[in-house]
Amino acid sequence: MSIYWGRNVQKSVAFQPSTHRHVATHCPYCAFQCGMHLQGSREEAYASGNAAFPVNKGGLCIKGWTAPATLSHPERLQTPLVRQPDGSFAPLSWDEALAKVVHAFQNTQQRYGPDAVGIFGGGSLTNEKAYLLGKFARVALRTSHIDYNGRFCMSSAAAASIKALGIDRGLPFPLEDIPHAEVIMLIGSNLAETMPPFMQYIEEQRTLGGHLIVVDPRFSTTAQAATLHLRLTPASDTALANGLLHILIRDGLIDQEYIRTRTEGFERARAVASTYWPERVERITGVTEKQLQQAAHLLGSARSAMMLTARGAEQQSQGVNNVLAYINIALALGTVGRPYSGYGCLTGQGNGQGGREHGQKADQLPGYRKIDDPEARHHIAKIWGIPEPDLPGPGQSAYEMLNSLGEQDGVHTLLVMGSNIAVSTPHSLRIQERLKRLDCLIVADFFLSETARLADIVLPVTQWAEEEGTMTNLEGRVLLRRPAFAPPAGVRTEIEILCELAHRLGKGSYFPFTDARQVFKELCRASAGGPADYSGITYEKIAMHDGVFWPCPSADHPGTPRLFQQGFPTPGGRAHFHAIQHQPPAEEPDPAFPLYLTTGRVLAHYQSGTQTRRVPRLLSMQPEPYAEVHPTTARQYKLTDGDHIKLTTRRGSATFKVKITRTIREDTLFVPFHWAGDQSVNRLTNPALDPISRMPEFKVCAVRIEAVEALEEDA
Repeated sequence: MSIYWGRNVQKSVAFQPSTHRHVATHCPYCAFQCGMHLQGSREEAYASGNAAFPVNKGGLCIKGWTAPATLSHPERLQTPLVRQPDGSFAPLSWDEALAKVVHAFQNTQQRYGPDAVGIFGGGSLTNEKAYLLGKFARVALRTSHIDYNGRFCMSSAAAASIKALGIDRGLPFPLEDIPHAEVIMLIGSNLAETMPPFMQYIEEQRTLGGHLIVVDPRFSTTAQAATLHLRLTPASDTALANGLLHILIRDGLIDQEYIRTRTEGFERARAVASTYWPERVERITGVTEKQLQQAAHLLGSARSAMMLTARGAEQQSQGVNNVLAYINIALALGTVGRPYSGYGCLTGQGNGQGGREHGQKADQLPGYRKIDDPEARHHIAKIWGIPEPDLPGPGQSAYEMLNSLGEQDGVHTLLVMGSNIAVSTPHSLRIQERLKRLDCLIVADFFLSETARLADIVLPVTQWAEEEGTMTNLEGRVLLRRPAFAPPAGVRTEIEILCELAHRLGKGSYFPFTDARQVFKELCRASAGGPADYSGITYEKIAMHDGVFWPCPSADHPGTPRLFQQGFPTPGGRAHFHAIQHQPPAEEPDPAFPLYLTTGRVLAHYQSGTQTRRVPRLLSMQPEPYAEVHPTTARQYKLTDGDHIKLTTRRGSATFKVKITRTIREDTLFVPFHWAGDQSVNRLTNPALDPISRMPEFKVCAVRIEAVEALEEDA
């Protein structure tokens, strides 16, 4: 059993109540969406892994084991709050709170127009909530300004998958296929800490004789389990991928028949790859020619191979190009659509997949339709019962919308559901200032998060174990979240809130829903015929089959665990190669900022830490962030383990404890992003955007270490 996940879950909690209450549901955290059982009362609930659920097979990580701790937390919000003139919060009734929200919406739109109200959602929201949030924005408010924090997670891989393969589903094959891949290349992910139960599949793959290649600037816990670790320079992914493709072509390891019959654009990609000879790639990436050769031949000689990307490659201003370059390798090997093979992306957030399928992205409508597609607009307008011209067009992407807050032509009133943007955005100090410029900020949350603390109105909402709804995990499996407890008195679901607000805005006839099941039925009709077709899915079907893979276009359809077996959903039915040149990051080290900074997650915490920093056991495991520094770099700056240092970029400074380790490159610092205030690394990160996905460049920027003596003098 791994130290990061396991099945002996009951041994990991102190309390086991005598009650026989037993509710099967799913973990509130990552996109693995582990099946779990909840037992006990709300105050003394405990979780155990659901051994019958085929995804995690009973395994849970430490976050899943401790997830019930948030349900009865003393800081739980249980009444609406309104900001007072002195900056404090005072409770008020739901009727008063909703009246204030409606007044803010109406007053702002009367002064500035419909687009002056914005909506910001989250990848933790159920499919029903995500769908309803998109409909609320476009029907009740008629604003184009809606986006969500999944823009910061999956947008680059999504855009690349659509361009190359015609559709975006994180994994186009089920998790059960992974152990049977002879070679897996894992790019920019530390699964052992970010998605620990996934490691059982990697361990099984290794047991069956398979090889794991990990691409990461850090020698992470996951990399330590690999056959081969490619320790590339941050932001050199495209050069690395082109170099591997160069060797595969040169050494005759590509599938010419597959390329000829199932793809197009190969010759242009070949021409670019021909210029990435191993010596050049070694200079750009720092990966030796010997390692490049070894990786290419492991991939090229395997009967089955998978390329799996994650945030390391995607959260860059060249994120889409990075992913396209890796997809080129998968296509050249002829793996996409073949057994135990292909390209996939490891979705991060709990409902990061479903959250982007049903309309809370600025450019999308339900069913993963494009909002500027006339046919899509006609279909959705008919389902919603509105004139097609009343549907707004595309809005701004997440960071662009947030960066416009308070400007004359920007958003003046913002509703936030399911996100802590004051911590999770790049250049977060700037976004915090923008939030303060709003006429009105409304936040729906279950804790007073850093974003909620800036709000004018705070609405307390249900948590994961108190609601019914569906989630779509990283493999495209639609799951059923079941409630174990009734919500506390004074707490409402986002569905109740949105429907009541719509009623007060005079749009109640478009929102006749009383529960999630009713919303899901309309979602299924709205998605019918779209790329993400849920029209054949019901709650009962999900329960019967432990989830249903989309697309599922009819009641008698079993769902689609594996895509691309017969063809690609592109106009010509073929996958597309792309000729991609390596481009440097938006910001490179220089004499003023001589090091790279990269960010990521740690085992004990999740996202902005709103939940996990309130769980005592998790906080005791990792009470504060740290900056990983290579011993050579530490000697240069006269640092010792445990010192506190100030890191500074062109956007700001933050303080961290030094962790000296050989697992990081000498030219790179790593800091986890789960903390707020002057320990928030997102004060430093670069908001430079990918031109296609509009993904910010979280994963690389130029940084300097402030002199220790200067820091001591400031103190």
